[in-house]
Amino acid sequence: MKLFLFALLTALLFAASSAMAGDAAAGKAKSAICASCHGANGISLNPMWPNLAGQKEQYLAKQITAFRDGTRKDPMMAPMVAALSDDDIANLAAYFAAQ
Repeated sequence: MKLFLFALLTALLFAASSAMAGDAAAGKAKSAICASCHGANGISLNPMWPNLAGQKEQYLAKQITAFRDGTRKDPMMAPMVAALSDDDIANLAAYFAAQ
């Protein structure tokens, strides 16, 4: 029974993590506007703006979604992410997480 529960939990965790995975190539194509503040590869040259490269994919997706939906407020980020779809966000998160 324990083995069955372990297998079930593992399968559910794998399914949840793969459902979050975006397309890094599509994210790279969409990332040009991000580069003006966060750097071409997600490494910011300005200490006022965070590095996006290497952040966890789920974290990036959560934060970008929060900016877009207004649950996290920032007057500079709000207009940058307003038109992003959920797929755009997943793709950007995948791209920057892979850097």
